[in-house]
Amino acid sequence: MNIHPSSDVQSIKIGENTSIWQFSIVLPGAIIGNNCNINSHCFIENDVIIGNNVTIKCGVYVWDGIQIEDNVHIGPNVTFTNDLYPRSKHNFELARTTVKKGASVGANSTIIAGITIGEFALIGAGSVVTKNVPNNTLWMGNPARQTAWVCNCGHKLDKDLHCSECNSNYTINNNSLTKL
Repeated sequence: MNIHPSSDVQSIKIGENTSIWQFSIVLPGAIIGNNCNINSHCFIENDVIIGNNVTIKCGVYVWDGIQIEDNVHIGPNVTFTNDLYPRSKHNFELARTTVKKGASVGANSTIIAGITIGEFALIGAGSVVTKNVPNNTLWMGNPARQTAWVCNCGHKLDKDLHCSECNSNYTINNNSLTKL
């Protein structure tokens, strides 16, 4: 484990080979897996679970109620929320958000509370995600909409659902992508 001396890491539930860089804060209840890279200027609240092999780039705040599964990439300045009806100094119902394994969230995206981003999904930079994102889909815009299907390797599939990068093929069953 590599924790930069300028960071305030209060959790003891941090996996092996995880790095936490400058000026980051990790509260005591947070759980962070193995081989993660938490970049500078991040804040990780108490009721947070971060899986293995996760990269969180600079300037990301991970609030209570957020779960990030294994092999996820969170780009710089991604904004998560956890309160659907924010008001100053009020009790609120915590909305839980999950980013499933293998997903990537592009820089400066906003993720509205209470949704799930599916496995291997890709969120384009600057998108505002307001509803659940199915597995292996590319979402972009404000509000974000599905614009394509993506391979598990992260590249867009062509019209025949073929990935030219890794040579994988897929089929669609019940509006869900299946790797052949």
